[in-house]
Amino acid sequence: MDEKAEFSQRLRKAIENAGYAVRPIVLEREFNTRYWGRSVTVQAVRRWLRGEAIPSQEKLQVLSDWLKIEPHVLRYGEQAIQSVRAIQKKWDDGIGYQEREVFEAFLSLPAPQRKVVREVIQAFAKAYPAER
Repeated sequence: MDEKAEFSQRLRKAIENAGYAVRPIVLEREFNTRYWGRSVTVQAVRRWLRGEAIPSQEKLQVLSDWLKIEPHVLRYGEQAIQSVRAIQKKWDDGIGYQEREVFEAFLSLPAPQRKVVREVIQAFAKAYPAER
């Protein structure tokens, strides 16, 4: 399934969960009463519901506020968010004070020096691959 179709499914489910009928006219009316920009047409929201288009980030924010769902969950799905959280947890659990201090020092270096440090680290990683 492609990205637009997956978004359409999440949008439909969020509308149902909010207690509204999944119909273009309902979505168009409810969206436009909450959006301060240029009104969207029934054809535009029909494309969202059919999986033919994904609204802009600004419109996603309005939809998520109305439907009481996090915008990134509506846009990318719960699995993507869980993946990001797992990576964040790995960093939080695996990095101590000394590593954080080194990262801060690395980030404060000018770009050419960061490039050299990055190349040295990559050379070490290649020469001494991690045991898995």
